[in-house]
Amino acid sequence: MADLFDTNAASTVKGAPQPLADRLRPKTLAEVIGQDQVLGPDAPLGVMLRSNSLNSLIFWGPPGVGKTTIARLLADETDLHFVQISAIFSGVADLKKVFEAARLRRQNGRGTLLFVDEIHRFNKAQQDGFLPFMEDGTILLVGATTENPSFELNAALLSRAQVLILTRLTLADLELLAQRAERETGKALPLEGNAREALLEMADGDGRALLNLIEQIAAWNVDKKLDVEALTSRLMRRAVKYDKSGEEHYNLISALHKSVRGSDPDAALYWLARMLAGGEDPRFLARRLTRMAVEDIGLADPQAQTICLHAWETYERLGSPEGELALAQAATYLALAPKSNAAYVAYKSAMAAAKKTGSEPPPKHILNAPTKLMKEQGFGSGYAYDHDAEDGFSGQNYFPDSMKHGVYYQPVERGYERELKKRLEYFARLRAKRHKS
Repeated sequence: MADLFDTNAASTVKGAPQPLADRLRPKTLAEVIGQDQVLGPDAPLGVMLRSNSLNSLIFWGPPGVGKTTIARLLADETDLHFVQISAIFSGVADLKKVFEAARLRRQNGRGTLLFVDEIHRFNKAQQDGFLPFMEDGTILLVGATTENPSFELNAALLSRAQVLILTRLTLADLELLAQRAERETGKALPLEGNAREALLEMADGDGRALLNLIEQIAAWNVDKKLDVEALTSRLMRRAVKYDKSGEEHYNLISALHKSVRGSDPDAALYWLARMLAGGEDPRFLARRLTRMAVEDIGLADPQAQTICLHAWETYERLGSPEGELALAQAATYLALAPKSNAAYVAYKSAMAAAKKTGSEPPPKHILNAPTKLMKEQGFGSGYAYDHDAEDGFSGQNYFPDSMKHGVYYQPVERGYERELKKRLEYFARLRAKRHKS
């Protein structure tokens, strides 16, 4: 009886329907479309195969880019027995069966390449269970994940495997795949040029999705080529790949934040629109825009924070979709505003100093003395009331007696901080003058 997880033993039943994606599955690594950054002669897998030293691997990438196919072909190239499991459907008992079968196979002189789809779904204990079998050579692990391995996989597992990033297929890659599908089906797609381009864009970098769409189109009985409108009316456009709690969420918010920081309003609007189109909560975006105003613009344009808060309030009053325009205006304003993180850096420096100095008390001269005992102890003694001083500035020390005067806030020569820098320099000159006198 074949191993439950032994895909080498499985074969398509003669005469059974076979999906186009399965029929077009590459037979060799040379037939794989895209992923030259891992498969090329001087890329990691190319080097490993040439030196006959394949290591355990983690494939990180979006769906439909060839993770399973490449793993299967690696087993063929290295004469390893291929076993595939999914972390979604497998538990501890299943893993024990797989490891025991691999152990017996090794005793008989054959290695095992264990492909684990959605490996990030296994918990810490289950991930730890792979380690001894990887270390003694019972299995060569190839895991696949759509999530960032840095966040989802144990450090111990990552230290024993090389992470390879597989990228979404380009439009050129998808066109090659479409041509391969046409040769397989024996007929050209009944699409005009612009409709063909639209079809490739609908796939959103996912080769499997493209082949599924082509399979639908191939079944249509049409007597002329279809334009974009006819194509989209027959096909439900594929949803944008966007997981509000997953890796894509963090990728896109990072892209929006860096576009604002980089003063590119067009890119900022694009990423904002991508997130909104993907179903992101506009309130989350309002919060993040406000954070950008505080963190990356700061006092170079104090109005930026106010505009973000007003945009947030406007969205709360109008709702979607009208209120989203206020968020777009805020993103545009932030991108074009002068940038400074001086206050942000100053705050972090002050926080570090506060943690270092612990419970150092303020100097006695700036402490209130509401009781006779406190006055006798010198609390408040020698305090200079700044409004009575020349220029309204006493220049007294406000740091603990044991500390040097800290310098944390250093404004930049941009926007409103130019004026703040002048004021800071003015007070520094007065402070030096007071200390000399």
